[in-house]
Amino acid sequence: MQRQGGFAEAEYGAKKKQTRRDKFLAEMEAVVPWARLVERLAPLYPKGERGRPPIPLERMLRVYFVQQWYGLADEAVEEALYGSQALRGVAGIELNRVRFRTRPRCCISGMGWNGMI
Repeated sequence: MQRQGGFAEAEYGAKKKQTRRDKFLAEMEAVVPWARLVERLAPLYPKGERGRPPIPLERMLRVYFVQQWYGLADEAVEEALYGSQALRGVAGIELNRVRFRTRPRCCISGMGWNGMI
């Protein structure tokens, strides 16, 4: 079954000009070995046996990378993800599909993998 995208995705897909951010994120998508990183970190990541289910490892890792690439604080990366379809695309977040957690749940800086996203 094919999923229906949101209005923001449709508008973003229809734009003609590719921004520097889009180019940078496309380049990072090509050079960062996401599958290898997830494979290496999976044994260290919480399994979700108690409490809230954890955020998927790859999404958390991608959000952490975005935070580092743009030098954003936890609250700033949250705002950036809400405001930028390009960043949501890299992180695999669809506002109409993915539950988007916000504070006060721990932070992602310092590799505190409990995360806000």
